[in-house]
This record gives sequence, structure tokens and C-alpha cells, in this order.
Amino acid sequence: VGKTFSEKILARKAGKAEVVPGEIVEIEPDIIMSHDNSAAISGTFKKMGATKVKYPERLVFILDHCIPAASEKHALNHKIIREFVKEYGIPNFYDINAGICHQVLPEKGHVVPGTVVLGSDSHTTTHGGFGAFAAGIGRTEAASIWALGSLWLRVPETMRVVVDGFFTEAVSAKDLALKLIGDIGADGGLYRAVEFAGDGIEASSIGDRMTLCNLMAEAGAKNGYCYADDKTRDWLSKAGVFEYEEIESDCDCDYAAEYRYDLTMMKPVVACPHNVDNVKDADSLEDIRIDQFMLGTCTNGRLEDIAIAAKILKGKKIAEGTRMVVYAASHEVFRAAMKAGYFETLSEAGAVIMNPGCGPCMGNHGGVLAPGEKCLSTANRNFKGRMGCKEAEVFLGSPATIAASAITGRITDPREFLKGGK
Repeated sequence: VGKTFSEKILARKAGKAEVVPGEIVEIEPDIIMSHDNSAAISGTFKKMGATKVKYPERLVFILDHCIPAASEKHALNHKIIREFVKEYGIPNFYDINAGICHQVLPEKGHVVPGTVVLGSDSHTTTHGGFGAFAAGIGRTEAASIWALGSLWLRVPETMRVVVDGFFTEAVSAKDLALKLIGDIGADGGLYRAVEFAGDGIEASSIGDRMTLCNLMAEAGAKNGYCYADDKTRDWLSKAGVFEYEEIESDCDCDYAAEYRYDLTMMKPVVACPHNVDNVKDADSLEDIRIDQFMLGTCTNGRLEDIAIAAKILKGKKIAEGTRMVVYAASHEVFRAAMKAGYFETLSEAGAVIMNPGCGPCMGNHGGVLAPGEKCLSTANRNFKGRMGCKEAEVFLGSPATIAASAITGRITDPREFLKGGK
């Protein structure tokens, strides 16, 4: 029986000829990422009695969850991180002018195919879109890696998702990811690796792949991944990365499960409150009025996401009595969107353009909700209180769905505003 992508990478990192699902291995990750929670991790690091970071060059700190600081508490948190960076000589530190960690990490060349990327954020799975083994870990685990350089991992079994057809402006990677989670449940990928393959993935953009892998955290997956190809190599070359080993599963792998999707048969979908697996077709929800629209986050804050929203909203206005906030995933994306005129279009439509960061995604600042309000967001989570208020409701959809709905003020199938219609 052949070996999967994850089994190959973890075997190599553990110095073994082979490993099997369920086996516990100790490995040294290539990158350990953390964000605003680096302050809490540094406290645990010191409580452990650690006095030295074993591999400071492997640590990447990126401030993104509440930037600029929205309160004295947040400001102190950032100060602690900046002081730790200086004290322990952490070379890879990105302050409030970089963007969201999962976008900045690959932009700055820290994500490489065939490597292990661990991060103290569940959506570290995003980086599997570049052919890396990428997984989220807890803060205590992160602190121990800072001190010791290694961590144990359980080798995951793998489920395979084969995608036929091609993504369109109306049916995107976000729709496929939500549809998959709706089908298998929020625990359907629990501690499994999710492999994406097929013509649809080969034709997909890097942004599509990042979105798919990002959302696998919402199915409980340990990691999600797509194989590296010419698109990956092009991205990496622009980030100054040229040396790496691409890894693929053997053709005779033993997968735990396999799913197949035909994109030509799919509709735009929305995840309804208060679970990501509560997925329904967008055109069945068109009587639901929305108060706030949010475009951005680590899931859908890339240039292509902003572009499709600008295309739909060009020459139009967001519905009276509603509001829309836009968060680019990074300053690099922000500048590109400015140059392309997308922000001007969105601003003229009535949207508020915010600085790159996580913003209200997890209820910190810049668009939190009030009791009784409904938000349609491109984010990845919609449980109670996620956007700062337990009495509010959060719906999740694609950038196209958010833009179309902003025009009508209610959940709307984006095909109404795109060539070809429904």
C-alpha cells in the first residue's frame, strides 16, 4: 500500500522510513507561527523555566487580531510581544503594517512545499494550499516548541476530495468548502488530513486552494492540502523561494474516505447560524434581511475576492439601512486593490474600507455586532458570540454572495448579478 502526502512528510521529519495513521511521532517543525497570542505564549514559555529560544529563526510573529490596538489591554499585549522579540532575537516579526498571519506568512516566503508549518491558530491549515503540512496547535504546545524545538504529532488518516469542473465567479472555492462541511459535518474530518485533487483543483487559483484548506479546520481536520504545481512555483518565485521538495501521495494510497464534487452541479451556498455545517442554498434564504456585510478575513480577503465584489458592486449602492466593511488580508493586497481601483468602486458603493487585519471576525473591533443584528460574512466561523455579541447572528458566504446581497439588503444568489444569471 502506498503512502499519503502527510505520511511521507511526517516520516521524513521524524527520521523514519515510514509511518502509519495513528502513530505518534516527534518532529521539529520548519516554521512556528503565532500572532497576537504570542504575548500569552511568552508567559507560558517563561513559566516553563525556559531562558532561550532554541530555533529563533523558525519563529514567525505577526500582529493581526486587533491592529492597531483598540484598547490599553491590546496595546499592552502588543508591547509585551515587541519586547520579547528584542529580548530573544526573533528575526521574523511583522508589526501592525503587514496584515493577517495566514496571508503574510506565504507572502514573505515562510511557507514552502514539503515542510511542516505549525501555528497557534486553528486556521494554520491554510498553508496546505502550497503543498505544506500545516496544522494548528495550542499555545502551550507553541511555548514548548519555542523552548525545545520539537513536538509530537499523531499521524492523521487521509480523506480525499476529488473536484470535477471549474470554479466560476458565482460558484467559488468558498461554496465548495461550505458544501463539503455541510455534507460531512463539523466533525467529519476530525484529526484527518484532507487531500484535494481533480481537474477543478488543478485549474484553481492559489487563493482558491488557500480558502479550501483554511476551512478544513471547520470540519475538525488536522490539515488540508493541495499539491504544488506551476501556479505554486510562480507564487513562490515572487516571494523569493526557489528550493524545496514537492511531495505527493502515491497512486495506491489507502484513503479513509473519498468524496467527489461536480462544480457544474453546484449552487452558491450559505452557512446559517450558529454552525458552519448548517449549510443551505443561497437562493432558499432570500427573505433574510442583513444588517452588516463583511468582506475579508484570512478566508476571503485576497485580491481576487475584492475584485469580484467590486465587479458586482460597480455603479451600484449597498442597500439603505445596511453597512459593509472591507478588510484586505494584507497590506500587499491592500495596495494592489488600490492600484486596481477596486477600493474606489467599493467606497463609492457605500462600503467602508478598513486597514488589513482580522477586525470583527472574532469580535475584537472594527465592526462588532449588536443584539438582534445579522451579518453576512466571508469569514470561517459563525458560532454564537463570534463577532462580539451572543444575541447576533452570523451567516457565511462567498465574496460574490456578500456583494450581491449588499445590493439587495438580503441574502441573494450572486448569479442574479453575474453574466448568465441563475
